[in-house]
Amino acid sequence: MASPGSVLGAGGKSFRNLSSAQSQSPRIKRGSPSSLGNSTRRTMSGRYVSVSRDDHDASIELTDEVSSDFPYTVHMPPTPDHQPMSIGDQPRVMAPDPLIAGKAEQQYVSNTMFTGGFNAVTRAHAMEKVTDYDDSTHPQMAGSRGGTCQMEGCDGRIMRDERGEDLLPCECAFKICRDCYLDTTAASGRCPGCKEQYNRDDDLHEDDHDHDDHMEERKALPPPTSHADDDSKMERRLSLLRSTKPSLLMSQQHRTSGESFDHARWLYETKGTYGYGNAVWPKDDSYLGADGGGGGMRGPPPSFNEKARRPLCRKVQVPAGIISPYRFLALLRLVVLGFFLYWRVTNPNRNAMWLWGMSIVCEIWFAFSWILDQLPKLCPVNRQTDLQVLQDKFERVSPDNPLGRSDLPGIDVFVSTADAEKEPPLVTANTILSILAAEYPLEKLACYLSDDGGALLTFEALAEAASFARVWVPFCRKHTIEPRNPESYFLIRGDPTKGKVRADFVKDRRRVKREYDEFKVRINGLPDSIRRRSDAYNAHEEIRAKRSQIETGANPSDPLNVPKATWMADGSHWPGTWVTSTKEHSRGDHPGIIQVMLAPPSPEPLTGGPADDETLIDTTDIDLRLPMLVYVSREKRPGYDHNKKAGAMNALVRTSAIMSNGPFILNLDCDHYIYNSKAMREAMCFMMDRGGDRICYVQFPQRFEGVDPSDRYANRNTVFFDVNMRALDGLQGPMYVGTGCVFRRIALYGFDPPRPAKQHTCWGFCCGGRKKIASKKKREMDVTTMNGASSDDDMDTEARGLLPKQYGDSMAFIASIPIAEFAGRPLADQGVPNSRPAGALTVPREPLDSQTVAEAISVISCFFEDKTEWGQRVGWIYGSVTEDVVTGFRMHNRGWRSIYCVTKRDAFRGTAPINLTDRLHQVLRWATGSVEIFFSRNNAIFANSHMKILQRVAYLNVGVYPFTSVFLIVYCFLPAMSLFSGEFIVSSLNVTFLVYLLVISVTLCLLAILEVKWSGITLEEWWRNEQFWVIGGTSAHLAAVLQGLLKVVAGVDISFTLTSKAGGEDENDEFAELYAVKWSALMIPPITIMLVNLIAIAVAVSRTLYSSIPQWSRLVGGVFFSIWVLTHLYPFAKGLMGRRGRTPTIVFVWSGLLAIVISLLWVTISPPADSTGLGGTGFQFP
Repeated sequence: MASPGSVLGAGGKSFRNLSSAQSQSPRIKRGSPSSLGNSTRRTMSGRYVSVSRDDHDASIELTDEVSSDFPYTVHMPPTPDHQPMSIGDQPRVMAPDPLIAGKAEQQYVSNTMFTGGFNAVTRAHAMEKVTDYDDSTHPQMAGSRGGTCQMEGCDGRIMRDERGEDLLPCECAFKICRDCYLDTTAASGRCPGCKEQYNRDDDLHEDDHDHDDHMEERKALPPPTSHADDDSKMERRLSLLRSTKPSLLMSQQHRTSGESFDHARWLYETKGTYGYGNAVWPKDDSYLGADGGGGGMRGPPPSFNEKARRPLCRKVQVPAGIISPYRFLALLRLVVLGFFLYWRVTNPNRNAMWLWGMSIVCEIWFAFSWILDQLPKLCPVNRQTDLQVLQDKFERVSPDNPLGRSDLPGIDVFVSTADAEKEPPLVTANTILSILAAEYPLEKLACYLSDDGGALLTFEALAEAASFARVWVPFCRKHTIEPRNPESYFLIRGDPTKGKVRADFVKDRRRVKREYDEFKVRINGLPDSIRRRSDAYNAHEEIRAKRSQIETGANPSDPLNVPKATWMADGSHWPGTWVTSTKEHSRGDHPGIIQVMLAPPSPEPLTGGPADDETLIDTTDIDLRLPMLVYVSREKRPGYDHNKKAGAMNALVRTSAIMSNGPFILNLDCDHYIYNSKAMREAMCFMMDRGGDRICYVQFPQRFEGVDPSDRYANRNTVFFDVNMRALDGLQGPMYVGTGCVFRRIALYGFDPPRPAKQHTCWGFCCGGRKKIASKKKREMDVTTMNGASSDDDMDTEARGLLPKQYGDSMAFIASIPIAEFAGRPLADQGVPNSRPAGALTVPREPLDSQTVAEAISVISCFFEDKTEWGQRVGWIYGSVTEDVVTGFRMHNRGWRSIYCVTKRDAFRGTAPINLTDRLHQVLRWATGSVEIFFSRNNAIFANSHMKILQRVAYLNVGVYPFTSVFLIVYCFLPAMSLFSGEFIVSSLNVTFLVYLLVISVTLCLLAILEVKWSGITLEEWWRNEQFWVIGGTSAHLAAVLQGLLKVVAGVDISFTLTSKAGGEDENDEFAELYAVKWSALMIPPITIMLVNLIAIAVAVSRTLYSSIPQWSRLVGGVFFSIWVLTHLYPFAKGLMGRRGRTPTIVFVWSGLLAIVISLLWVTISPPADSTGLGGTGFQFP
């Protein structure tokens, strides 16, 4: 079924041997006259809108109420003054120059907003002005200024390329806009200035094709078979080529390419015989004789491209002096726990069986939970990368890359935001700026912002960020700024000139700082600016409506039906969510929107010049190009399940596949920015190394800013990120934690890794054998089948027939899959399977056109995923609020492995909620997702044999840990019950119990010390994690278990609360939010536990002191465990106290309760003289 929302040239031709019988979206051939003349109509406002034949026929019947944006056709009957020409009299139609038309088309795309969706026309709205302060002349900017067309009656902008240079199709230098140029070439093909025919000689652009000609001459890739012209142009637009030729030895490569034969390398590779004697690799470090004399060749052996052979990364094992005692202590504690539990079961407390029974059940569960947490920690590893080798291998001048262009694969960066109120636009803008300034080839980098709220505030904030980037990015490149988030950079304390060598640094920094302050003022003033603008336009519309009402003779007292619209800076309605929500303009009901804020850069550097009003600083010899930047807001309609963040990420996956198709994807939250500008290169060291084609993602640790120095609520989560995740890296890889992760695109598409992994079964793990598993037909289709390399034609046809059912009916998207797979392979080298030839990714991409963007609009419509496998096997997985863990689990379950990359300088940094209530709600969301995982088919119990045993244990622990809260709460009440009843969990505190308790506690402390040694955390961080484990376990985890059970049993859906990224109310205090007390029902269980234990201690102490036979052993045992509980809950109690000097109401409540308790105890202990019973009151303790 064709995409109903893709009438603007949507779709794409099939690739290789894909059957033409499959339904596909209609695509008009680029550069053809039909695509520029017949299917393009000019509106009264001067804009051009491309439409399909069906919509063109349907648009004839229009009423007077239809706006001028709709296309229409006027049929003029023959008259004496108007006679239609015969076919022989028609002038020759000339196709426009494809080079000029392509670059002009990209300029048109960057100045146009595309909207559309399900059962809606895809429309192109020319943006004359993006923001109120839009005055940029940067050639990549949307709405950038330029010259005016010289055609009479036209005020359009003249054609410019991506470098900002005017495109002059004629030698007479007549300046013309894109629309007039297309009209002229379609009509007569003559220049309106000199009246001469447009010259399309190839020698006018031979400089632009020198590199392409060279690429064809060296024949790095075999020519594609059965390939249409549109497909090859699509591949060049995506900067990719594909090949099915296996990797060859150097001798075979030279034989096929006709280059000179390297005899020495052939001898080394084949160990063959050449001439007299055998070629043998020397065993010593030189070619000197065995006696050290001159009998051999002097000097070291030839390197044979030594730099290219060096590994990009290496694994560093934890020293044996640390990991061996660590494993021994873990085993010792496991054995001691077994003996202790056996002793506890066989020695019950006959006087309090109920207390003994509850304690036994809790202790058995705690032992089981500890085993699940400890087993995956036995194999921690560290990893190191070599960025210099990466640069030498992919960016140096070589015979395969004579121009020295980057051969690195492309990366698409996804930034997601959903609410402009909880996620401030300034935070999002700083994240975008850090991405645009990253140290990665500009032509290989594309940034996509997903605005799931469809807010104009986010749109204009992104436009302001793109405008400020023209100053910030060159400044970062010139002075090697770190970090490249302007807000964080200007807040750094210390000497900013440290390490800077340029004399103009101080002057440049002062100017950029002043510009950034103005940028912040504009961003923070956007809400008021949008409101004032909208009020003015709405008042004008009301005046017009009132005037029209009076002119038509209607009753003036009737209310006016004028919607309170939200208006853009160019005086048109915002197609997304309005401030005053109405039909088709609310958070859950608006069309899809795509706006290219920054067009794709040119392949060659664009250097600047001396300082001026535009650049502010001297940018001589500094590259001014910016990466591609796109605003995306997917379509939302009532009645559809849009699947929250996971659905937004899948929409970005499809959009980026059509527009840029980077083989790797980096996803970031809007508050996580790039702290290390070379972080993406670090990830490529793993992906491009030998065996990297089996890595599905590279996960970076999350680091946080704005956390209080004591880290009261364990916000930094260092135990998880530096202990658990490092340990998982020694197994099958770390879990995906939602942000700071570089994905391999085809791994998100549901494919298996290129080489099957080992079968990991319990039998093989325990007994060393390998269980034979019957081979079964893989449900996933191999990428080589999509390339047309399969020898089985029946299987090939069957697999291709399933493509629309898996991925949807966009053939342009399906065609991008094998291209992305090929570009993500490592470079061909000896012993590197599944590789690609060097220099295959150095071809410049084709300019972006409107048909491509229109196809991207169709794949973000709300209906596109219906009856497909998106969210089930493809992309981010639906059905859980923790879609990140489930998505990573599915990849590991297919046999992929992941990598944990800990860099010397933090790769990414973000913000964390430091308020107690916000932190508890965050933990509640995570724990709820874990409960959902436990009750779903994503439970690690159902994992297949591709997943390693200990990896399954780690995923099982993810689903089990919230249930520990039930036993933890019971165990926290046990000390108080013991003190109230006068009994203990054991009959007496004998030596056996104390020895077991001592050994278990000491081994736990020693394990913590060794974890500190091999992970790099501190003991204070470990202790904060233990404290918050009790706080979260007695509050949020219990609520998560209840919510999960309600969803499973009663089908009650779980609400998702977005974590606020805003700061505290007190701008003068960085940690004002830390002291804010926000009441939540999650606080009730911990408060109850603390009060009960405090009262129990007071009662037990008073009873023991005034008892005739004091039971000190039972008192000490109960008080010790009560103090253990209260010590773990101390940060929680401190959070309830608020700021010093600002006593909250809860303190007075506590004071009243304690006063009542103490009064009752005093009356009990010191009763009147005539009273009876214990203390004289008749009150008997239990």
